[in-house]
Amino acid sequence: MLENGTRRLTPRLAARVMKLYGLPPTTLPPSGSLTARHQAELASDLAALGYPGLAYLRPSRRNVKNPTEVLLAALANDDLESRLVEALPWLMLNYASFDRAWLVREAKLRDLQNRVGYVAALARRLAERAGATEKAPALKELETDLQRSVLAQEDTLCKATASEAERRWLRRNQSDEAKWWNVLTDWTADVLRYGISGSSNLRLTTEHCRSLLEIVQWIAKTWHISRRSCRSTRQSFRQGTVRNCARS
Repeated sequence: MLENGTRRLTPRLAARVMKLYGLPPTTLPPSGSLTARHQAELASDLAALGYPGLAYLRPSRRNVKNPTEVLLAALANDDLESRLVEALPWLMLNYASFDRAWLVREAKLRDLQNRVGYVAALARRLAERAGATEKAPALKELETDLQRSVLAQEDTLCKATASEAERRWLRRNQSDEAKWWNVLTDWTADVLRYGISGSSNLRLTTEHCRSLLEIVQWIAKTWHISRRSCRSTRQSFRQGTVRNCARS
């Protein structure tokens, strides 16, 4: 009946087929429920897909879901923890073989095209930095598809409860790409910790290197002073001991 298309492929059976044939999670059919999910469930979904930042959760691989479904369910939240927001560019980057037409259609139905577009832009930046030439074009095509329907209304990257003072700060400090997508956020590719699976995205800027050098120099100077002080203290102690012995 499955071969004839008369019986629907269940999520459990689809997961078994994916594992048996070594297929990527993007081949899994979406569950059909793309509403905002509890953050604990999203964390478990991201960990099951291999996100390094949540590896400590040790989820069951039997609960793997379609990455684009997890992406939309996460972005549908008005407020999302920073650790989960940070995982979304990694998700798009490492599962760039998604069904682009389906993702664009579902994002538009839920007015999420601005958020999806900006996350795709962050993922593309990570791909370009890592030299992933096969992933960057797919992400750029997704951006192009979404650019035709950018919403004029200002949005946040899942931080609807931000105060007005915080929003003013974000407007002053958001990147040009964030402004183009009308997304109030200070997330950029430079602060994301994870890129291609198996590698860290940590990159030290000139300012970071200079700060680290100053810290190292301060530690070395402090250690030298402390060592010299200890040596002086030992010498004084020895001299005092010798004088006391001489008197006695």
